[in-house]
Amino acid sequence: MKINEIREKNNEELLKEIDSLKQELFTLRFQQATGQLTNSARMKDIKKTIARIKTVMTERELSQKD
Repeated sequence: MKINEIREKNNEELLKEIDSLKQELFTLRFQQATGQLTNSARMKDIKKTIARIKTVMTERELSQKD
């Protein structure tokens, strides 16, 4: 997910997206532990996307305080 797509969504949608990404990350970690993981790069992408979403949410929070 690109940053522009993230900025277009509201906070409620972003929280749902974080939940689904964390669930997918859990599944991928489980697959890795059992040796069934085929695309290990997906884990890195999910972590970066979660960080991007949290960054946008923090930016919004800080801009509302001013």
